[in-house]
Amino acid sequence: MLFNSINFAIFLPVVLLLYWFVFHKSLKWQNILLLFASYFFYACWDWRFLFLLVFSTLLDYYTGIKIFDAQTKSGKKIWMLLSVIINLGFLGVFKYYNFFIESLAEGLEPFGIKLHYNTIKLILPVGISFYTFHGLSYVLDLYNCKIKPERNFVNYSVFVSFFPLLVAGPIERSTHLLPQIIKERKFEYSKALSGMRQILWGLCKKVVIADRCAAHADVIFNNFSDSSGSTLLLGAIFFAFQIYGDFSGYSDMALGSARLFGIDLLKNFSFPYFSRDIAEFWRRWHISLSSWFRDYIYIPLRGSQVGLLKKIRNIFIIFLISGFWHGANWTFIVWGGLNALYMVPSIVLNSNRNYLDIVAKGKVWPTWKELASVIKTFLLTTLAWIFFRSNNVSDAFLYISKVFSQSIFSVPQFSGKSDAFTTGILLIFFIIFEWKGRECSYALENFGINKPRYFRIAFYYILLLIIFYFSGSTQQFIYFQF
Repeated sequence: MLFNSINFAIFLPVVLLLYWFVFHKSLKWQNILLLFASYFFYACWDWRFLFLLVFSTLLDYYTGIKIFDAQTKSGKKIWMLLSVIINLGFLGVFKYYNFFIESLAEGLEPFGIKLHYNTIKLILPVGISFYTFHGLSYVLDLYNCKIKPERNFVNYSVFVSFFPLLVAGPIERSTHLLPQIIKERKFEYSKALSGMRQILWGLCKKVVIADRCAAHADVIFNNFSDSSGSTLLLGAIFFAFQIYGDFSGYSDMALGSARLFGIDLLKNFSFPYFSRDIAEFWRRWHISLSSWFRDYIYIPLRGSQVGLLKKIRNIFIIFLISGFWHGANWTFIVWGGLNALYMVPSIVLNSNRNYLDIVAKGKVWPTWKELASVIKTFLLTTLAWIFFRSNNVSDAFLYISKVFSQSIFSVPQFSGKSDAFTTGILLIFFIIFEWKGRECSYALENFGINKPRYFRIAFYYILLLIIFYFSGSTQQFIYFQF
């Protein structure tokens, strides 16, 4: 079930009505409702993989209790490793088995060794990377004595499978979400209104920005060998806005939906394309994943509390793992390595924490220096996205080589060019709204707050009309494949 579908537009109000008007007097039944609603939501994609979600939940619930009850450090470690190995084992089989076996066979061929192997035709369970990391964070926090186990199975299951975040995050922490699940929740009108606004803005990002940019990016990337450098640069920019509108749009709808139930999820995006360097970009892009790798891999490696060479090593480890997390393709690994390479100068110069506040905070316009830094960072990021979008590494390098050719100074030519002009206008208005709301949690959070109520209502209706006008066939979210 997709957030941008008619089915979800029916599903969400029905669950909300039951949640606030039928089961509002019982936290226990509210959580049972959320659990069944979450399993139904997941089953709408493919009910056969519910067993995997339930098994993962049971595994981490049981091993979590065993970790806490173990009397020795070695006992705790055994149960922790059991959970980690089984979780990553399932993830490895479903997501990476074919990649490993094919890469091994290709690697042995130059040495005259021909490996006969069989691949496995498996459907990748939607959201497996996300709910696996939810469970792992819980187990690792227990092992590190940061939390106590949740012994109520329903409460723990809601933490893992809460439907707004189930298939594409944000990747929640037990220290943040579990206390909200076990605490009584009261309906707050202002909170619900904020949630609806964020859903609306997320839907606009997905339907009006991401899906329109996707149409142009697909045409250009699928025909890149016959395109000019200027056309390919435009295609990469379209994809940059596609993936941002798609993923941050999903996150906005997830956060907004959760807020309707009185639950606050972790912020996942903070206007990343207004970043002034790559370090700032990664503090603002997919924040829940970046912080997960920081807390559970980077810091245990002693993070930045080591010498320069080991700092650089740690950065490469994090970004290469991040790339691999995204998918079983060398393109993602190269994408991660390129972002690590981007980070090296700031590590060497110790400038990776120069920009902790949003650009031009409290000002209408950025300085020319800030604007130049933002554009430079966006172009570097867009260059890396080419690897993320390409079918293989060879295509990506060929694509980039054609971008940096003399044809970059030509006029872009591609199918649907006239329609792309409309998309460009929409992108300009989108950037303006994002810029005006950059100091908020999301662009529309305080939009029109000083205007009359009828102005805000009229704006929301206009936004809805724009969404309906530009909506076509329901498009799946990019991050469902991860």
